[in-house]
Amino acid sequence: MDDLYRAVIVDRYKHPRMKQTLQSYDFHYEDHNPLCGDQMVVYLKMDESGTITDAGFEGEGCAISQASADLLLESLIGKTVEDVKGITKDDILDMLGIELGPVRLKCALLSLKVTKAAIYGLDSLEEELH
Repeated sequence: MDDLYRAVIVDRYKHPRMKQTLQSYDFHYEDHNPLCGDQMVVYLKMDESGTITDAGFEGEGCAISQASADLLLESLIGKTVEDVKGITKDDILDMLGIELGPVRLKCALLSLKVTKAAIYGLDSLEEELH
């Protein structure tokens, strides 16, 4: 079964479905993993009812970080902000389907960290502080 999940990770890394810059978005955040150098920008677009209608990410990094971002952002379409706030580390690990050590776990969770930072408005907070 691990081979199937590894194939999904490689496919999502080589052929991401959600790797795009949204010109119009409601939530945005950028961060990096200083341990390995992975970097990521997440964009989320909402409709008037508060449902995510589009999502995208940009960035560079290992196959795990890029695949987890692609899987996560694809799963967000049709969800609300409250739904996103409820996504956990275990949800990301379920999407990836393989066990990860501590270093790879940080790679896998970068997209969740950046997405939640966008949802919780850390981008706005940082702009106010500068």
